[in-house]
Amino acid sequence: MLYSKSSYKFNEKLYESFPILNQKISKNERKSISSNIIDKAPMIFSDDKLSESDIRVLLRERNIRKLKWVNSVFIGCHDNLYKYKVILPATNGSGKFGETLSNPEVFGPGILHSQTFISFGSFNTYFEAQSLLNYLKTKFLRALLGSLKVTQHNQTKEVWSNIPLQDFTPNSDIDWSKSVAEIDQQLYAKYGLNEEEINFIETNVKEMV
Repeated sequence: MLYSKSSYKFNEKLYESFPILNQKISKNERKSISSNIIDKAPMIFSDDKLSESDIRVLLRERNIRKLKWVNSVFIGCHDNLYKYKVILPATNGSGKFGETLSNPEVFGPGILHSQTFISFGSFNTYFEAQSLLNYLKTKFLRALLGSLKVTQHNQTKEVWSNIPLQDFTPNSDIDWSKSVAEIDQQLYAKYGLNEEEINFIETNVKEMV
């Protein structure tokens, strides 16, 4: 479900097309779509679609989220590249219990991300990705995340390991079309939380809508 910040990679066709990048990018970072890739290789990105094989990449430019176009022939195979997914920053907050996640968003097929971000899911439908986004916003999930996430880093599977996987289809036992607050109530009931546990979560975890 979780795809790490380094799961998207360049392939050798990039360096065949742009030999100058051999001088700008070290061997260790050769395949990495690094957080500062827009500075190292600006010539491979564009603001407009230039060919039918172009796809979009989410990155940060001057500390602002941007979607740029890049030729797909330079990108290695990836499970969720042509699927719906949720993308969010690889670092978030300080590790304080109950903090919010920084602007997780649903993205569709043909979009990848730099190492600034991580992604969740590989779905055939927008509904499933939106359901996952709603789950990520729940106080229930973020309370469990906070039990292991004690720094700003949230890109490892370990910090998410306490969180139960759900069915995000319309057949789920959770009605994902409800508000985030109502989804929380369904999750509390599903996992048998008592009043004290619910009050603790509701009091100590910040709301996301």
